[in-house]
Amino acid sequence: MIPVTRPFSPPIEEYHELLKGIWQRNWFTNNGPLVNDLELKLKRYLGMKHLLYVSNGTIAIQIALKALNITKEVITTPFSYVATTSALVWEGCTPVFVDIDSETFNIDPKKIEAAITENTQAILATHCFGNPCDVEAIKVIADKHGLKVIYDAAHCFGTKYKGESIFKWGDVSTTSFHATKLYHTIEGGAIFTEDPELLKQMAWRRNFGHKGPEDFHGVGVNGKNSEFHAAMGVLNLNYIDQILAARKQQSGFYDDMLRKAALQKPKIASDVAFNHAYYPVVFESHEDMMRVKNNLEKKEIFPRRYFFPSLSGLNYVKETATPVSDDIASRILCLPLYFELSEVEVDMICRRILRVLNN
Repeated sequence: MIPVTRPFSPPIEEYHELLKGIWQRNWFTNNGPLVNDLELKLKRYLGMKHLLYVSNGTIAIQIALKALNITKEVITTPFSYVATTSALVWEGCTPVFVDIDSETFNIDPKKIEAAITENTQAILATHCFGNPCDVEAIKVIADKHGLKVIYDAAHCFGTKYKGESIFKWGDVSTTSFHATKLYHTIEGGAIFTEDPELLKQMAWRRNFGHKGPEDFHGVGVNGKNSEFHAAMGVLNLNYIDQILAARKQQSGFYDDMLRKAALQKPKIASDVAFNHAYYPVVFESHEDMMRVKNNLEKKEIFPRRYFFPSLSGLNYVKETATPVSDDIASRILCLPLYFELSEVEVDMICRRILRVLNN
């Protein structure tokens, strides 16, 4: 079987060695030494001044919304994983969907201003598939209208824009370290900000609002993560350059094999160092996509329809017309991509795709 993704696993002996230390200390959670070590190493690797390691990427968005006091309308994308929208609704905000750009698959900055009302407080945009949004255009709009910007950068570990981590953009940037991501801590996520005061606000909220053992800054939530998850993160960080290089090579195999097929890929700007988090392709029609999907699945090859359906059609939001997102969502497949995927397997996948499309 070839799944769409498979978690990277460091040598089990290395994980066992870190587990021994956890057992000896008997310190399993509550901001333990491995959590602190991981935060420090991530800051160094990513070139970030501040970050908070949290339990998952969804709680990261929720904490950001709370810390920025966002309670009303938030302009967002319909083309993302459902957590981007559900986090807004869970926190009592109103998602306002703006359609995506047909080439990048990210929120279209040219359509944002038309959606701004007196109740708009923020923009929550996703760097889809690790491909950065037009962050400079979004900043201009946000500054002009006094809006906060939160980036759902769940797919972005290792992506750089103009030589720096994409996590540096926005009032807050969040990411996921779920096992399906190219860098993972089994479950986990992180929150980034360049504002040290905002970081303090989010740190309190991560830990029930604690300002001390018997003092509370305000309302908080349990967004902490454990030593066991941090141990996986510490080890995986040792292999991250190999992981990124492998995915780039695998994506190159796909590019070579599929170069003559009538398939669209997201447009990546020239000043972006892309992390190859996914390998999405858009077919000429929904029918072509489904024929390929069904054919691959018969051979136990499992691509995924990331992201279908458009979030603007969820049954708990106001239905919004997002024709570009709907169209891309109806024709897109993400092909298998993970560290252990071989060139032979990529070749087999591509040959089956080409055979279906040429028949």
